[in-house]
Amino acid sequence: MSLTIPQASQAGLFKPGYNSYDAEDGAVIRNIDACRTIAQTVQTSLGPYGRNKIVINHLSKLVLTSDAATILRELEVVHPAAKLLVMASQQQEAEMGDGTNFVIILAGELLKKAEELIRMGLKTSDIVSGYEKAQAFALKTLEDLEVDRLSNLRSPEDLSKALRTVVASKQSGQEDVLAQLIAEAVLVVLPKNPVNFNVDNVRVVKIMGGDLSASRVIKGMVLGREPDGTVKRAKKAKVGVFSCPIDVSQTETKGTVLLKNAQEMMDFSKGEESQLEAAIKELYDSGLRVVVAGSTVGELALHYLNRFGILVIKILSKFELRRLCRVCNATPLARLGAPMPDEMGSIDVVETTEIGGDRVTVFRQDSETATTRTATIVLRGATQNHLDDVERAIDDGVNAIKAITKDPRLVPGAGATEMQLVERISHYADKTPGLPQYAIKKYAEAFEVIPRTLAESAGLDATEIIARLYTAHQRNTSEVKRRTQDAESSDENSEEDDDEEDEEDTSGTSDSEDPYWTTGVDLETSDATGVLDAVEEQILDLMSVKSWGIRLATEAARTVLSVDQIIVARQAGGPKPPGPNPNWDED
Repeated sequence: MSLTIPQASQAGLFKPGYNSYDAEDGAVIRNIDACRTIAQTVQTSLGPYGRNKIVINHLSKLVLTSDAATILRELEVVHPAAKLLVMASQQQEAEMGDGTNFVIILAGELLKKAEELIRMGLKTSDIVSGYEKAQAFALKTLEDLEVDRLSNLRSPEDLSKALRTVVASKQSGQEDVLAQLIAEAVLVVLPKNPVNFNVDNVRVVKIMGGDLSASRVIKGMVLGREPDGTVKRAKKAKVGVFSCPIDVSQTETKGTVLLKNAQEMMDFSKGEESQLEAAIKELYDSGLRVVVAGSTVGELALHYLNRFGILVIKILSKFELRRLCRVCNATPLARLGAPMPDEMGSIDVVETTEIGGDRVTVFRQDSETATTRTATIVLRGATQNHLDDVERAIDDGVNAIKAITKDPRLVPGAGATEMQLVERISHYADKTPGLPQYAIKKYAEAFEVIPRTLAESAGLDATEIIARLYTAHQRNTSEVKRRTQDAESSDENSEEDDDEEDEEDTSGTSDSEDPYWTTGVDLETSDATGVLDAVEEQILDLMSVKSWGIRLATEAARTVLSVDQIIVARQAGGPKPPGPNPNWDED
């Protein structure tokens, strides 16, 4: 007699408090719904006319931005499936620094299309297989859509061309000013081999007041504090950087000193003073005129530093200390004493200035021959939220330069690349046998979400714009087909009239060189048609950002689709998480 296995398979299997969601309960559909919700949250923030979001995080800090990576980081998503999408966007941020919104929106749209296929009766395995084939074809097609490449990375015009679109998606209308600032800052620190460019070498200091046009680039560092001593300025000075306290050395253990009379007490303090004076004189004799302390500076030490005319400034952040060492080419020392000549740095100008009411210290390398490995963009603006948002745009721009050093190819922006992918992947789907062709077709349709969202954000009639884009891009496809047929027919007749056919064929090809596939959405509505040539208008995207975005979005969508069960353990004990602040809107 065979044993009957009970249906409640998890009874007694896990600890009490576990929750399980099966495919039979519609777990896949529910996961897709959660991912679509997170995609819809950031979808309206795409592009130059993207809307801002106000997010108030668990610390009651108000964040106002249209940057998808920041929005998702502050939202703290807990749904396991939606978290997969957030992780994909975070990976895009880490890898490319831009295109996070593209990843989330595309993955959300791929899952929306997958839901339609599931309701039609397709199995998730067929959808995953179709998406895999479509992704491989899309990445191969993307290689053919190159319209330009940056040959000279040391040209501000070339860099600005690639940066304008990246910056415009965050700060529309300010792209020319910001692209110029970023290009100038990057060229100051760009190494001989551009591949070694480090994004950390471009710093941003935000000072409220004025407007964005008052921002400027400084070849060095700006510190948001004054020097500690009376000396506030130095020129062509040697710099010593100390990570230890500049003070009388303390013993590790407590000691007791018995003083019998006033003379002994005076002698005791005099010995301490003379010891410290000798140490500071040693620094002065070695040629140091600027001392940077990574820890405390004692009052007595400060007195002697002022007496010898040495500028002293305290920097408590070890990261800032490291960056300052890069500016001055100095070595941080863990002991107080005269540094060796190769451990000393040099700086052209150290000065204290006032910017918008804030006193700051500027370490600047002025001479053309001096090399600095750090440049600082001093940003001016009306509000702190605005400055934070501009900083994110600059961060995206600097990361875009890093991506350009690896892959300088550019593709048309304004949704033109996505529309061309829709066309080409749809044709590929028609040639694919079996059930995966439905998934490939839906994969192609998913790319339509980018131009549609761009048009909706700008307040245009999205349906009409999409129809015009389809017309232009299909015209291009038929031109390509005609050219191929012409080439084949000319090969057949080449034996009879070789020269004449060649002339006719080349003239036919040049007529059909009209780049219909670079047509994108005209957000400025300067043209009545609502579409424009993205290449003519210099709206260009980085191919590497697009290709990584497609990879990560597809991978996230396939991962979500391949989940059929979620098992959630009971939360461990501990303090309750903070609840919502009821007075969040009070000053």
